Amino acid sequence: MKNLRIKLSLFLNYFVFAILLNSVGTVILQVQNNFGVSEAAASTLEAFKDLSIAITSFLIASYVVRIGYKRAMLFALGFITLVALAMPSLPSFWAAKLLFAATGISFALIKVSVFATIGLVTDDEKEHVSFMNFLESFFMVGVLSGYFIFSAFVDDSDPQSTAWFRVYYLLAAVSLLAFLLLLSTRLDESRVQQEEKKTLAEEFGGMLKLALRPLVLIFIASVFLYVLIEQGLMSWLPSFNSRVFKLPTSLSIQMTSILALSLAAGRFAGGLVLKKLHWFKVLSFCIVAAAILMLISLSIAGNEVKHVVTGWSNAPLAAYLVPLIGICLAPIYPAINSVILSKLPVQQHAPMSGLIVVFSALGGTTGSIITGNLFGLYAGREQIAFYLLLIPVGIILFVLYFFKRETDKIPFEGGNH
Repeated sequence: MKNLRIKLSLFLNYFVFAILLNSVGTVILQVQNNFGVSEAAASTLEAFKDLSIAITSFLIASYVVRIGYKRAMLFALGFITLVALAMPSLPSFWAAKLLFAATGISFALIKVSVFATIGLVTDDEKEHVSFMNFLESFFMVGVLSGYFIFSAFVDDSDPQSTAWFRVYYLLAAVSLLAFLLLLSTRLDESRVQQEEKKTLAEEFGGMLKLALRPLVLIFIASVFLYVLIEQGLMSWLPSFNSRVFKLPTSLSIQMTSILALSLAAGRFAGGLVLKKLHWFKVLSFCIVAAAILMLISLSIAGNEVKHVVTGWSNAPLAAYLVPLIGICLAPIYPAINSVILSKLPVQQHAPMSGLIVVFSALGGTTGSIITGNLFGLYAGREQIAFYLLLIPVGIILFVLYFFKRETDKIPFEGGNH
């Protein structure tokens, strides 16, 4: 396969940060158990992660070509390896905040570089959208793995135990492996490096001008809404499982893996279906199906659990149904990202990737904080917080119609053309 080694490196880079980024739901549950942190305070972990992603992306996305995609990714992997190694010595809520801030800074460099690199290693629009879906599917495999990795370090018999911080030794080892693979892999960046050099102010101004295009503004709204929905679910599903279904802590974390598995399966299937059907038809069906499944699963979740749950075998049916919403939501994010990137010249992929990362991060923070505060407001009736996510689900369908109308006017410009 062409560019196999660099593609494998991109997959592993994404895998590392999938585990770290999406551990926020697990850590939210654990800091409440360990340190007596309130729902509103715990939800700020998402802000430390996402705001650091947004700020870093906004400041460096237009400059990452000058830094070099490979060099930026190596710095991110090296930095997060050192931070993860320090975590077991600092078991505290403030250390968790610093970890997610460091993770956010590193992931901003990784995601901008990875998205921009896709345009260098794919040849046409179909390959671009297929690789993007496969990459995002593998990201969800990392998320899925993370739930089992973290739950293995949780002590159900001692909710106050901070032994789970030792998981970061393992994660440091994985990120070091990713660093070494990338270091030994060649990436040809000459096509973008040979472009006319601009000053930092000119490059930054170019990104701002790009953000003001009507097509990009509509896309930004789509990304923001999608990530708000997904992160609201993912960050608070462990707590939802614990409070609504009365699951033990480790099982609450493990069963959240169903959402990650659903997202991975949905994105893999989406990559196949999107080769044959127009993306808007596929995404419209997915959004309507997601809304219907949310209504059904949450209505079942409202029934009180009257038995003691001890494992997967006697967990309530709704604990399996709620996370299946991910199958329907899954294809939306990679599809719209691929559509916007494939409509832009390869030289604009880095600044556009920066905008994707910025508004994904802002959407994630907004979704987690809103959901966290609703959990506190509707204590004992937490399913209401998830019901209210149906509002952005409805709005995103409306926004994607206008996104389709704008993108239909523009031919494919990405890839190697």
